[in-house]
Amino acid sequence: MKVKDILSTQVDTVAPESTLRDAAERMNTLDVGVLPVCANDRLVGVVTDRDITVRATAEGLDPFATQVVDIMSKDDLITCFEDQDVEEAARMMRDQQVRRLPVLSHDRRLVGIVSLGDLAADPGDSQRSGETLKAISRPSWARARRAAEHAHGIHGT
Repeated sequence: MKVKDILSTQVDTVAPESTLRDAAERMNTLDVGVLPVCANDRLVGVVTDRDITVRATAEGLDPFATQVVDIMSKDDLITCFEDQDVEEAARMMRDQQVRRLPVLSHDRRLVGIVSLGDLAADPGDSQRSGETLKAISRPSWARARRAAEHAHGIHGT
């Protein structure tokens, strides 16, 4: 099954020049923790509630003056393409510990988002969403420890 078969196409976005106040208000209204940042239908970043808290509020930035572009994640975006296999997208979510992946067309336009909920609704694999949730929820220090143990040939619990 392909990502385009299960993705959510009803995606609200925010413009890079929007203020943090506007982004936070939209997140609150939609009851979401992440908004794709788009310019001309092209994904240029994502902003999360954590970005606003850690990168802006903790630094004392003015939410009415600071723009989304100033704090959004843009260099290490984790995305997938609409024609990728669902299992590949689930693996990316597990490996990167993300609950949502922006889905792009091959010309880099945002076409939707695939979420854990979308994986759970996929009748093709009832275990995939549970395994993905378990991996995403694992503390990152535990994942780093397992990777180091594996690199050194140690097989612990």
